[in-house]
Amino acid sequence: MMRTYLILLGLLSLCGLCFSSECNAEFQENEDFPGTDIQHLYSPDAEHCQHLCTQHPSCQFFTFIRSDWTRDNRHFYCYLKSTPSGVPNKRAPLLGVTSGFSLKPCNPVPQPCLSKVYQNVDFFGADYQTLFTADYESCQRACTQDPSCQFFTFVNDVFTSDYMRYKCHLKFSWTIPRPPLVEGKASVVSGFSHKTQMGLNFDTACQGKLFHNTAIPGNSLQALPASSAEHCQMLCSAHPSCTFFVFIRESFTCNLKSNVNEMVTVAKAGVTSGLPERFCQLDNSWIKEALEDVDFQGSDIGFEYMDDAKTCQRKCSEDANCQFYAYASERVSNPDYWRRCYFKRVITMPAPPKVVKLANVVSGFTLKNCRRALHTYSCLNQIKITV
Repeated sequence: MMRTYLILLGLLSLCGLCFSSECNAEFQENEDFPGTDIQHLYSPDAEHCQHLCTQHPSCQFFTFIRSDWTRDNRHFYCYLKSTPSGVPNKRAPLLGVTSGFSLKPCNPVPQPCLSKVYQNVDFFGADYQTLFTADYESCQRACTQDPSCQFFTFVNDVFTSDYMRYKCHLKFSWTIPRPPLVEGKASVVSGFSHKTQMGLNFDTACQGKLFHNTAIPGNSLQALPASSAEHCQMLCSAHPSCTFFVFIRESFTCNLKSNVNEMVTVAKAGVTSGLPERFCQLDNSWIKEALEDVDFQGSDIGFEYMDDAKTCQRKCSEDANCQFYAYASERVSNPDYWRRCYFKRVITMPAPPKVVKLANVVSGFTLKNCRRALHTYSCLNQIKITV
């Protein structure tokens, strides 16, 4: 009886992988899906919000607060939502909002292009470089050509502060899959989908430089969970301000560091340091390695029961929504978790930390993703099904 109950739980959880059997890409204008919020993020429009919902591991539908909202000062809020049934508990008419559904059930899962630009909208924060350009088109081209840039804000020629005019702010957000927590755990096997995209692809291959049993003190930029020194190197290579890194195997901590003037190394057992590589293709063979006694915690889409970790990794690689996984063998102390294969993912699309109204600026996104997104959008337009 207990086994049957657990299987039913697994099937219910697996519904998080599909939510609904139908692909519903339509927007519900001036309709609210009240309650059942799991997180709120910022988006410049409902389309971007829908893609955030699609990439969030547990989001099934959303409500976006538009710029014409008048009840309070909330604008550009993207409320991600979920229910056990996978559909909103309630719908209500409400001016100034747009609601819709995750595109996870769509085949192929659409890849966001994000070619629109937004007048009088500021993507606040996440700046790593500024330059002066003639117009917002030049600023967007600069963002598209820079591997680190995911979005931008351009200050036009009539901005209030004349010394800020023509300024192009290049901005960064993570595109590398990052498990929220990595820790050692006996009898658990974790790893990445073999199809996981780790940064941009380059024609020139390179190995990268690692310093084993070596630390680099100070100059901390950001600490992140990472599965290996190679994963940490990929994170450092993606971050525009990272000049070197330190990976601590015992805690699975990747310390990104920044100092353009000097790099002082000291011997330290169990620590690997290294340098980023930004204009060549790092060796990605580590992505296919299964990590024994390592648990990638959080960001679950759902789980299925499987006989071994190898099958778990294969199923994750076959699922377009899965970026990484964790498998609990029958040696795990709690039998309730035996043979569970957890599918996981995080948001890797360009995501401004805040979106606000600001006169005489123009914001937008890199166009790097538009070429590969063209095919999936074309397919999506052919298979739209409404509910």
